[in-house]
Amino acid sequence: MLRQLLLTTVGRRMAVPLIARNRSVSNLDKTEFTTPGEIVDYEDPPHLPVPEYPVRPEEPLETRKQRLLYQSRKRGMLENDLLLSTFVAKHLKDFNADQTAEYDQLINGVSNDWDIFYWATETKPTPPQFDTEIMRLLKEHVKNHEKVQRIRQPDL
Repeated sequence: MLRQLLLTTVGRRMAVPLIARNRSVSNLDKTEFTTPGEIVDYEDPPHLPVPEYPVRPEEPLETRKQRLLYQSRKRGMLENDLLLSTFVAKHLKDFNADQTAEYDQLINGVSNDWDIFYWATETKPTPPQFDTEIMRLLKEHVKNHEKVQRIRQPDL
């Protein structure tokens, strides 16, 4: 009998407001899903030694650029994969040896990829040793004044 009532026009007119009212009621506190006002970032404990990245002074420039292209695409976190791979696709071919070395030090001298992300997005201040011409270029790239969609890595 209830099924027959719901199939009629009168039954649907009665049921729709009840269903809509129940859908709008939520037991969830909406503030649970807001972004926190500050970033919780802990200092690295001193008992976790970070290995030094090997300096490669004899590496040919083209080999270094190919290595950096690969390393920029495989960071381990999607945010940096997208930012750095698009940055490298746009700028790396024009870098001279000194700029390439600065970029190498930036992406391989930092032990935490979140630091690179926070510095590039200007969420945290960049330490002086990493505040270079390359970091300024990266910050401009992240601002995306051209409004380019960066939803996937560029083709090789």
